[in-house]
Amino acid sequence: MSPPAWSLNCPIPIDAGADRVTLAHGEGARLSRQLLAEHILPRLSRGAPVDWRDAAHVTSGGVRLALTTDSFVVTPLFFPGGDIGSLAVHGTVNDLAVSGARPQWLTLSLILEEGLPLAVLDAVLDSVARAAADCSVSIVAGDTKVVPSGAADGLFLTTTGIGELIDPVPAGPQSIRPGDVILVSGPIGRHGVAVLCVREEFGFDPPPQTDSAPLLRAVELLRYSAGDEVRAIRDATRGGVSAVLHEWSAAGDVSFLLDESQIPVTEDVRGACEVLGLDPLHIACEGTLVAAVSEAAAEAALGALRADSRFANAAIIGRSIGRRLTPVALRMPFGGDRPLDEPAGSLLPRIC
Repeated sequence: MSPPAWSLNCPIPIDAGADRVTLAHGEGARLSRQLLAEHILPRLSRGAPVDWRDAAHVTSGGVRLALTTDSFVVTPLFFPGGDIGSLAVHGTVNDLAVSGARPQWLTLSLILEEGLPLAVLDAVLDSVARAAADCSVSIVAGDTKVVPSGAADGLFLTTTGIGELIDPVPAGPQSIRPGDVILVSGPIGRHGVAVLCVREEFGFDPPPQTDSAPLLRAVELLRYSAGDEVRAIRDATRGGVSAVLHEWSAAGDVSFLLDESQIPVTEDVRGACEVLGLDPLHIACEGTLVAAVSEAAAEAALGALRADSRFANAAIIGRSIGRRLTPVALRMPFGGDRPLDEPAGSLLPRIC
């Protein structure tokens, strides 16, 4: 299919061979960072230093707040264990939580496609309401637009979240030092595999379930058990654990060495990845976090997470090391290391 004949209201034509946006630009990995660094931030940041947190930190009237915004374009709208409505709330709440804030308010914008059954809209909005109540956040504003049939894949959601920062706030990836420990709060890759399997009708029985869930309690446990020894926290969404660690490597000028045998992966996700030729480290989670913690506090942090049944499978998966040519490497079960490269293409588009 030839690209659309885009044109600007100026006398400079756009060459048919010009670089264009691809699905891979939305996958949260290398091309996403490139799009930000080369096209978006230079035009919008006004030269301010880039903060790669999931939420911006601002101060208003002496109150320190975190502010985030996100869009959700997942297809299909409903998948095992969740839907676009609960996903939008969890994704926004989690971005605030891992940035060190207690979420309080959300806005919700709906882009509706002409022909969307109102029963589908009602089901999504009911799910949004349940998830917001579970997370103790209020939806205080919003907007609704309708676009012609074929323009929105049914339903798109955009959220903005605001929360109050709670001390100690993680300093961020620039504070990571060699020897710090990397842990995850549970098995990885579940959300992306769940969406992919139902989208492509792979027929796994039982179907893999998304891990979409709030991370508020996990962040609280890290705060109480490790305090300011927690360097950085991220929820491993687009691009998975791999994307988080590559981003942290660039921000903190360190590399990471992971122990492949210690990475928690459920049997259904492992099986699906083997069949499809995917690596769970590249696949999105929506209820699993990655944290960098000082070595001195690592066992206390891990024990606190595991004491909660929701995070019983939390694990230490590696540590930060001095800067190497390879940002992230895997230590194999039978010895030797291999680089964990980021995918060049789009593995799983439209999963959040």
